[in-house]
Amino acid sequence: MAVKVLVGTKKGLFVLSGDAERRSWEVEGPLLTGFSVYHAIRDPRDGALYAATNFFGGGTVHRSTDNGATWERAEELGLPEDGELKLNATWHVEPGSNGELWLGGDPGVLFRSDDKGVTWQVNEPLLNHETRDQWNPGAGGMCLHSINVDADDPNKLVIGISAAGVFRTDDGGQTWEPANKGTSADFLPDNQPEVGQCVHKVLVHPLNRDRIWQQNHCGVYRSDDRGTTWERLDGNGLPSDFGFALMLDPRDQDAAFTIPEESAMNRVASGGRLGVWRTRDGGASWDVLTNGLPQQAWVGVLREASAWDGLEPNGLYFGTQSGSVLASPDGGETWHEAARWLPPVLSVETAEWP
Repeated sequence: MAVKVLVGTKKGLFVLSGDAERRSWEVEGPLLTGFSVYHAIRDPRDGALYAATNFFGGGTVHRSTDNGATWERAEELGLPEDGELKLNATWHVEPGSNGELWLGGDPGVLFRSDDKGVTWQVNEPLLNHETRDQWNPGAGGMCLHSINVDADDPNKLVIGISAAGVFRTDDGGQTWEPANKGTSADFLPDNQPEVGQCVHKVLVHPLNRDRIWQQNHCGVYRSDDRGTTWERLDGNGLPSDFGFALMLDPRDQDAAFTIPEESAMNRVASGGRLGVWRTRDGGASWDVLTNGLPQQAWVGVLREASAWDGLEPNGLYFGTQSGSVLASPDGGETWHEAARWLPPVLSVETAEWP
């Protein structure tokens, strides 16, 4: 099985195919021309490709059953016509653990499909959450960008919304509980609110589903109790508390990778130095990985534009707004450019297929 990297850009979807060593890459695309692809996946259950696609008329979802040769568009996707909220964009597609699909969108909405993405139903309890009047859009809109489904219990989900925070459910989305205690919202008068935090990325670790990693507008955090409480980690050697990218090692719950950016006002690599910062002790300390990365690079990496492949050793990938995709086949020890001169990269995901 070959590793492929699905790269969503402002001008379509590209597929990078790697050799056995994950050091040489072929680029296919663009697919879905005319659309901005905010996120794309290959569903491991049946091999179908799904893409959260956006254009001047709004957001939708495309599905392909022939590895991208042809695509079908969702027939029903939107918010209730009698409501005040309208679907501005689709952000993240995630396979469930019981045959379903989940889709996050702007304005902080979650959809479910039980017919392989043909039709989608909005999650009403989140749409009408009692705290919604305290949510506000960030620079990218009010986007639901992180969806974590428990592999053993499809009723357990953890999601992230900018700027509303982390929410979790144990009953398949019938009720949603804010999970933000200990995370800051330094841009608000009350910097420790129940909701209103600008979470940039949330990832549940596959080895320990009580352990959650978070890159926030205001710091990097770890939770060991499924979001009940959070510990801030960016005071332990990171050059900045701001960033978007977040990657994990599926074999090591104490390892995480982030790409700090200068600040909320200057969203480029911290100090103009492109580096991936790694912890192997749960965030107690961080070291920077730069071998093969440009050391004068004023580039940014968006919240969906980083991923890992889970092979041995673990492969890491991220894309930049300047159109490069960087790859490491050895857990970040060395890096090389897998693709360049693409349109601005919005998302990066990995998949395997023949």
